[in-house]
Order: sequence, then structure tokens, then C-alpha cells
Amino acid sequence: MASQAAANGSLANEKAPETVGVGRYVEMEQDGDSSTVKSRLSGLLWHGGSAYDSWFSCASNQVAQVLLTLPYSFSQLGMVSGILFQLFYGLMGSWTAYLISILYVEYRTRKEREKADFRNHVIQWFEVLDGLLGKHWRNVGLVFNCTFLLFGSVIQLIACASNIYYINDKLDKRTWTYIFGACCATTVFIPSFHNYRIWSFLGLVMTTYTAWYLAIASLIHGQVDGVKHSGPTKMVLYFTGATNILYTFGGHAVTVEIMHAMWRPQKFKAIYLLATLYVLTLTLPSAASVYWAFGDELLTHSNALALLPRTAFRDAAVVLMLVHQFITFGFACTPLYFVWEKLVGLHDCRSLCKRAAARLPVVVPIWFLAIIFPFFGPINSAVGSLLVSFTVYIIPALAHMITFRSATARENAVEPPPRLVGRWTGTYIINAFVVAWVLVVGFGFGGWASMTNFVRQINTFGLFTKCYQCPPPPPLAFPGGLSNITMPFAGGHPPAAAPAPAHSLHHHHRHHSHGL
Repeated sequence: MASQAAANGSLANEKAPETVGVGRYVEMEQDGDSSTVKSRLSGLLWHGGSAYDSWFSCASNQVAQVLLTLPYSFSQLGMVSGILFQLFYGLMGSWTAYLISILYVEYRTRKEREKADFRNHVIQWFEVLDGLLGKHWRNVGLVFNCTFLLFGSVIQLIACASNIYYINDKLDKRTWTYIFGACCATTVFIPSFHNYRIWSFLGLVMTTYTAWYLAIASLIHGQVDGVKHSGPTKMVLYFTGATNILYTFGGHAVTVEIMHAMWRPQKFKAIYLLATLYVLTLTLPSAASVYWAFGDELLTHSNALALLPRTAFRDAAVVLMLVHQFITFGFACTPLYFVWEKLVGLHDCRSLCKRAAARLPVVVPIWFLAIIFPFFGPINSAVGSLLVSFTVYIIPALAHMITFRSATARENAVEPPPRLVGRWTGTYIINAFVVAWVLVVGFGFGGWASMTNFVRQINTFGLFTKCYQCPPPPPLAFPGGLSNITMPFAGGHPPAAAPAPAHSLHHHHRHHSHGL
């Protein structure tokens, strides 16, 4: 596929014909005979750089484990607000992904005019900010992006442990986190987003199945007895749910890396919007159906799978989501691998084994943080308000406004805004609105609400909790009952206390109350 990448490779366009033949994109591939069966199979499953590959990567990465927490958000927001926020943040996320793609094309075209060669170098968001706006923007972008991706990877490990527990509860969730941390560490062997072709496709198939399972299973199950849909009831819960949805459609922190894996990155402009429209066909029916069926019970069950009865279909959904979370872990962690490689000077190394070994230290802090903060659901909202708000909404909008603030920059722009959004004036107004809204609602109110809820989880369950939101074990049963057990007591008389009634594990699994 190296020859195909070279044939399709330049980012040059009609406005910059002098860039033809410069910076042809052949990212870390080995040259070989494309006519062999091995090469063809590798091209089919491994080497992806088309617009379709990019669409699968965006859609697969966008929904991920958040699919299981959106019903929880609906219970906090209420049905109407939940639907409206999904539509609103889906559109806003698509807009800022478009801005990131424009800034990437602008940066890469300028560098290619300077005869830069990116064949063995993956461009990242902080480098785009550095090339267009300077080192201070680079540092801010690097800190926010890396921290977000770090916690995004943490969330995937937490989700793995939370999901597998509903198939096998013989091990607690913390133990499952240890196991899946080791499994996800194998992503160090995937060189780049160029090599996620089959994984992106399978990931989207898996989330599509899970989304429609949640919707259909909830409708078949019907509403539970005495179901209540009281949300929204508290501002803390309302803005916590809103920031979780902000996080849902803020999965474009890896946009630059996905674009760089394309043979023709300039085709990316509408891909994220099309991916978002497909994702909405999954998230809206599933979240609305689960909330309709279970109502306020979701307030104490941040993972929607916890409320549905165990069947072969639910087990299949759990297994598919586990595989998909492994894929999404790779999506979130690969940019961190690139940053670390550049730091230690191995980014241009051709040896996959050396690069894999160098990447392993990145996994350790992710593993550790997943064990400290296993709060599935609340951590999504905290990450959304404090990190996603800046990383993929505020910083791209501000960067676009400042990059093209001068008349000269606007006249020489590689990709001017379309007439549909009002050219430069309309773009400036939209960007200003995004910055103001996300700063006040997402970071301000959302940060207050999500951190209040997050601290409540710590106070209720504690750090390093062994099994977050797990049903309590059933009481031990003694042959002949408790009356046949003789134990010494001070004064010769046992204390007067009635034993608690023994409930079945299934009952606790469905109705046990946990902290918000």
C-alpha cells in the first residue's frame, strides 16, 4: 500500500500548486510487492487511509463506552433536555472538529511549502498550535490534550471492569481492572491510526449492536413497577448530565492524528459531521428507551447494562463492548504514545519492537488512576467539564479566530469558510458563541456540578474502592439456622437484634440503592 499512499499522497490543492510532490504521505510503512497475497491482505485489514477509514475511526471513537452512561445522563437531565443536549452538542462538536481540520490543513500546507517531509512523523494537535500560534499555545494544547487522553484511557479501563462484572462477578471490579490493564497494554504494538482499519470497522459494528440491544431490550422489558421520571430535580445532577453529553461529542481530541493517517487529509472536512449523524441514530434511541423503562433507577446505576436482565443478548453486548473498549483505549492512548516517542527520541525508529517497549511506561499511570478512581459515569462528567471543554471546544475556536485575525491571513487561507456559515464574519460569531457557551455552561456550571458529584463518590465509596456500585454479597446461610450456633457473649446473654432478611443477589442487583 506504500505505492498507493505515494500516488494519493500530497496535501496540495488548487490554491497551492507549488506543494505538489512535497511531503508525500507514506507513514511508517515498509515498501514491498503489492501483488502478493500477504500485501493485499495487509492492505485490506491493516493499512487504511481512505475517507471511509476516517469515518469509521471518528464514529467508532466517538460513541464508545459513553453509550452505556447516556441513560444515566437522561435520568439527571430529563427526557427533553437529554435529547436537546445531544443534538446541540453533536452539532457543536462537529463544528470544532471542522475547525481543527482547517487548522491542520493550513499548518501542513505551510510546512510543505517549506519542503517539510512527514513520511516518518505524525503531526499532532500541539504541533499545529506551535506552527500557527507559537510555543505558548503549543504548551497549553499539549497539557490539555495529553491530560484528556490520559483520563480518556482511564475511563476505558474502568468501563471494561464495570462491564465484565455483569458476566462474571466472581472477581471484583478492581481485580478485573488489573487484568484488563494488562490486556490493553498490548496496544503498544499498533504503530498508528493508519493501522486501525479493521478495528475501526469492527468497533462501530459492536457499538451499533449494543445500542440497538439497549433500545429493544428496554422496550421489551417495559417500564418497571412504579417507574418515575422526576428529572431534572437538582442543578448538580442537571449540569453533571449535560457535561457527560459534552464529553460524548467531544471525542475529536484525536482528529489531527486521524487526518494524518489519511491519504488525502483535505477530504476530512465533512467526515466528522457525517459520523456524528450516525452516532445520534445510536445514542438517542438507546438512551431514551432505557430511561423510559427504568426512570429514576438510573440515578444509582450509571452503567445501563446493570438494570437489564441477564440474557445471551446482554452477554453478547457486554463482550462486544469489552472488545470495543480495548479498541478505544488504543485510540486514546496512541497520541500519548506518539508524544512519549518524540520525548525519548524514538518516534522515527523503524523497529516496532523498540517503539513498543518505549511506549510501555505510558500505560502504568493509566492503570494506576483507573484503580484509584473507578467511578464509572461521574468521571465522564468530570473529564468533560474540566478537560474536554478546553481541549476540543474552547482552544480550537480561539485558535481559529487568532490564526485568521489579520486580513492577510484570511486572504491566503488554504480553506476559507463556506458561504453556508457566513464566511469569515459568520465563522467568527459562531466561534465566539462556542467559547462563551462552553466556558460558562460546560466549564463553569458543569465543572462545579461534576466535581461536586465526583467528591460525593469519593466520600461515599472511598478511593481504591474494591467494587464500585456492586450489589452486596448475600448473607451466609448456616445449616439449621442461626439459632443452633452457640457463641460466648459477655454476661451470658446475646444482644437483642433481629437478623436482616436475606434478599437474593438478583434483587440487590436490580434494586439496591447506591450513592449518586
